Amino acid sequence: MPEQLDYALFIDNAMRGAVREMLRQVQRSGLPGQNHFFISYRTDYPGVAMSDSLRAKYPNEITIVLQHQFWDLVVDDDQFRVSLSFSNIPEKLVVPFAALTGFADPSTKFGLQFHSIEVKGANESQIVEEVPVITTPFAQNSEDEIPQESSKVIALDAFRKK
Repeated sequence: MPEQLDYALFIDNAMRGAVREMLRQVQRSGLPGQNHFFISYRTDYPGVAMSDSLRAKYPNEITIVLQHQFWDLVVDDDQFRVSLSFSNIPEKLVVPFAALTGFADPSTKFGLQFHSIEVKGANESQIVEEVPVITTPFAQNSEDEIPQESSKVIALDAFRKK
């Protein structure tokens, strides 16, 4: 048994579970009203599936938008699958929830951000620790609705025992 509870891990799992449940609702009923999602994830995370050409363009991270044109959304316990169009080329994506780095719905000014600490080895990158950060509401860029840094950020590192 561990010496103490890993609160960051509990929060991390809860936030990823919230994203999973939001996507499940969209899978069942579609996106309501003006809701739309920006989902950022590590493209180099194990289990991420995408075409070689898309991976070459985004070798580390990508942000996808679920709004008007997405198809075949299937949400499982550990991952989701969706089809999107990139420059009029259809792409099927598989994204493990553990690969997420950010989630936002600009229409409601809601966002979740997951920060990863990386250690680069001789052969590959390895994510060794994830520190979740909750940002809600976030500031919006009025021109393109891309989430920006917020003044209301709760970094859980401040509560960790050193």
